[in-house]
Amino acid sequence: MSLLTLDNVSKSFGGVVAVRGVSLEVETGEVLGVMGPNGSGKTTLFNLVSGALVPDGGEIRFLGEPTTGLPPHRICRRGLARTFQLVRPFLGLTALENVLVGLGYGCQRMTGTAARNKAEELLASVGLNGRSRRPAHTLTVIDRKRLELARAVATSPKLLLLDEFMAGLTPAETAQAMNLIRSLHNQGLTLILVEHIVWALLELSDRVAVLSAGEKIAEGPPASVAKDPRVIEVYLGGSAPV
Repeated sequence: MSLLTLDNVSKSFGGVVAVRGVSLEVETGEVLGVMGPNGSGKTTLFNLVSGALVPDGGEIRFLGEPTTGLPPHRICRRGLARTFQLVRPFLGLTALENVLVGLGYGCQRMTGTAARNKAEELLASVGLNGRSRRPAHTLTVIDRKRLELARAVATSPKLLLLDEFMAGLTPAETAQAMNLIRSLHNQGLTLILVEHIVWALLELSDRVAVLSAGEKIAEGPPASVAKDPRVIEVYLGGSAPV
């Protein structure tokens, strides 16, 4: 049984089709990369999977059970978490308090001393050692992303969606972010990545799906997808080299 299944999922906004008949399977333990140009439907797809949007058609199943129409908090408690392209910490709370929110929200809710100890452990695991008492609004961009990641992992997800986690980072920070993602995967977490830094996505992913104008136009191993003429056309606007 696949961990996540999308079966002919579609979503429109007025007369604009954002996602059209997309079907995908995500297997336990893999890293699936989702790529495509701006406006291709990647973030809309994440919003559908996480419950922020309801599909117009098709079905989404997580752990074999339909989640179509469930609110985000109920999907989260089943074991599906996500981060956002624009990180959204509670700016008036400390890093520790932000992670405590996640620990009280997921499928294995924790409170008290156990929760505080776990929060410190999670902050250390993403490289925020010694910054647990700092207000979130004082953190750098990369550290806010680290915090967003710790907060998502605090919900004890079986599947984590990362929406452009590396956006806005320097090359050195991108390398750090890639190492964090590898570490999560090595711990057994299943991941779906949406990312505009194509080389990083291809390097991190076991399998890649490509969207264009809301439709899936390619899917397969990263090396094969990178050579697909349809993908080259979408990204470069020309024919594949002979």
